Amino acid sequence: MHEHVLVVEDDRNQGKLYAEELREEGYSVTIATSGAEALDIIRSQRIELVVLDICMPGKDGIETLSDIMAIDNHMPVVINSAYGTYRDNFMTWAADAFVVKSSNLSELKSTVRLTLDKKMSEHH
Repeated sequence: MHEHVLVVEDDRNQGKLYAEELREEGYSVTIATSGAEALDIIRSQRIELVVLDICMPGKDGIETLSDIMAIDNHMPVVINSAYGTYRDNFMTWAADAFVVKSSNLSELKSTVRLTLDKKMSEHH
């Protein structure tokens, strides 16, 4: 059973890159290019983890995060932002993890794995 990861990223090329890399790790991946689209997917599909960008047009990642928590407050969320300063914004603390974007996706991949493993151990 592949864990289903939702990547929320308004930059389509980056979104595709994350999806490819995560699929190589064995996840099934859905991409949303906006916060509103992400919320529709979370309501309609079984998602195990969300990788969430912060700087997006329309509903930003911080608003989207609080909306995700309103739908499912156990949903693991990994914030993936180019701006480490958001780590200090208490609104991001609801997320399970914070990764600063880099061209090397190993930190993102290991964080996704750790977050999913932690979720599994809490539920069993």
